[in-house]
Amino acid sequence: MQREEKQLEASLDALLNQVADLKNSLGSFIYKLENEYDRLTWPSVLDSFALLSGQLNTLNKVLKHEKTPLFRNQVIIPLVLSPDRDEDLMRQTEGRVPVFSHEVVPDHLRTKPDPEVEEQEKQLTTDAARIGADAAQKQIQSLNKMCSNLLEKISKEERESESGGLRPNKQTFNPADTNALVAAVAFGKGLSNWRPSGSSGPGQPGQPGAGPILAGASGLQQVQMAGAPNQQQTMLSGVQMAQAGQPGKMPSGIKTNIKSASMHPYQR
Repeated sequence: MQREEKQLEASLDALLNQVADLKNSLGSFIYKLENEYDRLTWPSVLDSFALLSGQLNTLNKVLKHEKTPLFRNQVIIPLVLSPDRDEDLMRQTEGRVPVFSHEVVPDHLRTKPDPEVEEQEKQLTTDAARIGADAAQKQIQSLNKMCSNLLEKISKEERESESGGLRPNKQTFNPADTNALVAAVAFGKGLSNWRPSGSSGPGQPGQPGAGPILAGASGLQQVQMAGAPNQQQTMLSGVQMAQAGQPGKMPSGIKTNIKSASMHPYQR
């Protein structure tokens, strides 16, 4: 009998130590949530959960140990009930239970859930019994599928976030379009030579294409001067008619340029 009592006391001491560690961890975690929520990080929360989970597993191992007696066979009976304040009880319960009276005994020595909780458990048990085996299996499969898809998405997001820091930044421009734009601005590549009606002709200075036309007209006049005068007049009238037929052209300017080109500095 004494051996069983000693074993019971040792088991109770081990349980009290485990429960005290669990209570301290819960208290520190609640303090972080209430006072350090602005700088609390997710890894710190995961560490707190891991610590609580480990302590709960240790407590379960102590309860399931072969040397631990069955506490369900032990009955606690209150010997003294008093409405007066008990200092020893205050110290043992850390100020939570000031008196041990008829009001608090049913709550602290209860071995069954509250009546409301029992009614909810009965309702859930009844609802679960109404579901057939096939329907329950389908619901289980559906829940497992949803959980698997969620885990796959979470794993994919984690892999992408890890590889995102290693990959270079995505290119936000097209090099071919950039080169085509630079060539069009710098060299006029791909631009159209069309001019709206009413624009200045190519014979005026400062307009693109005036140099080649004047050079061609000058060379044409030199060749015709070397030939017959009648051919020169015929070619001149043909150039004027061609220029007059084109919209936006000024044949008078071209005629003046051709005449001025006849005074070649090397003619004799």
